[in-house]
Amino acid sequence: MSTTPGTSRTGTAPTEPRPTGVLPRVDRFFEISGRGSTYAREIRGGVVTFVTMAYIVILNPLILGGFSGSQAAKDIAGNWLQNGQVAAVTALTAGVMTILFGLIARLPFGLAAGLGINSFLAVSVVKDVTWPEAMGLVVVEGLVIVVLAATGLRSMIFRAVPPALKTAITVGIGLFIAFIGLVDSGFVRSSGADSPPVQLGDAGSIATLPTLVFVIGLIVIGILMARKVKAALLIGIVATTIIAIVLEAIFHVGPSLGTNPAGWNLNAPVLPSALASLPDLSLLGHFSFGAFGRIGGVAATMLVFTLVFTNFFDAMGTMTGLARQADVAAEDGTFPRLRPALIVEGIGAVAGGASSGSSNTVFVESAAGIGEGARTGLASVVTGVLFLLAMFFTPLTEVVPLEVAASALVVVGALMVSQVVNIDWTEFSVALPVFLTIIVMPLTYSISNGIGAGFISWVLIRSLSGKAREISPLLWVVAAGFLIYFARGPIQAWLG
Repeated sequence: MSTTPGTSRTGTAPTEPRPTGVLPRVDRFFEISGRGSTYAREIRGGVVTFVTMAYIVILNPLILGGFSGSQAAKDIAGNWLQNGQVAAVTALTAGVMTILFGLIARLPFGLAAGLGINSFLAVSVVKDVTWPEAMGLVVVEGLVIVVLAATGLRSMIFRAVPPALKTAITVGIGLFIAFIGLVDSGFVRSSGADSPPVQLGDAGSIATLPTLVFVIGLIVIGILMARKVKAALLIGIVATTIIAIVLEAIFHVGPSLGTNPAGWNLNAPVLPSALASLPDLSLLGHFSFGAFGRIGGVAATMLVFTLVFTNFFDAMGTMTGLARQADVAAEDGTFPRLRPALIVEGIGAVAGGASSGSSNTVFVESAAGIGEGARTGLASVVTGVLFLLAMFFTPLTEVVPLEVAASALVVVGALMVSQVVNIDWTEFSVALPVFLTIIVMPLTYSISNGIGAGFISWVLIRSLSGKAREISPLLWVVAAGFLIYFARGPIQAWLG
């Protein structure tokens, strides 16, 4: 008995054998083809995300440690963290957590020490506690976030946010990272006066070589993006870095370090004499829970509350914006493996405190890698591996100046702001909360503040406009929490 070619004796088509081998398995695991990506895009995206995030290995030690004993962030006991040690644990924790996020959440998001929390620790917390005790508070914060994520409460809050506010968060983050880029490059500076608070460059003009490099990078990347050149961001970053190295070799501008206002912000683009060094990981496990005994349970709890609120909603807003930009978000703003992603992000806070590198969270700079085409967790694995290598090649991370990374952030900010067209501006009870969400983020330099302003105004304006039934009870609870968050200063003073 004969059969038609391609069919079995029962008349049904045989099942196509699944491709075997390492690459097909990796493709299925990360859903690379399913999300319309390729290995090349994921690798490029991972590299670009690392390049735009690498500054944290340099900046985090300056915030937590300081570049000399006299300029260090000393704790109540007069001790400070050593720069080299902080740099090592910063790179280690960022690498491990970014790889873990890529493997579990399978999204192209990079994690590293969050700038808001590390500054809060250095400026406020260690005035009253030691550095190990401060890191113990970070560990507690992370454990709280992990519990909220594991129980599903964090996901429920995520889903309770109206779609219009989620889109506004994406747009606000776009403006925020563009503003970060403009400030980091020196294109926008504080005027030193009450009005206007900021100005163009130095005294209203572009007067420094580093800012000029930023402008060149912005134009180069903009042209490449407009011409739809593959790897536009990566090519632009590399090309502009080479220009910066040449200009520094000719003019010897040097880094700013607070004493050279015309210098490069953070690090000068100079090829290092030594490429590698062994990392000092002695800060691992250097934390304690003694803050509750030193300053009392109430004061320590208020500090933990502040850390939780900052991390919780910064991460929520950042993930929302990045997921939408990567085109992996559903209509309600949620994305695949939401709960695991939130749990891993909470573990990042625990790991950051346990390593004394500060709470690790999702970095908005991941948008640069997504702009390069990254859509899956493979890009995060690439970024994480580069962070682990950065422990040994810290000098190389200093080659790309912050001004070059800033030009990429402005371009990506423009891409994210384009989603503003998806917001219905005709209903004012929606328009005002959305506007406040968008505008407060860059103006207060905080994603959490923008989300808080949006949540509170949404609840009040929508409910008093006769739409109270449309508001999720969880949104009421979160809005009340933000009221406490915004008034935490007077509340702490009242509690003594």
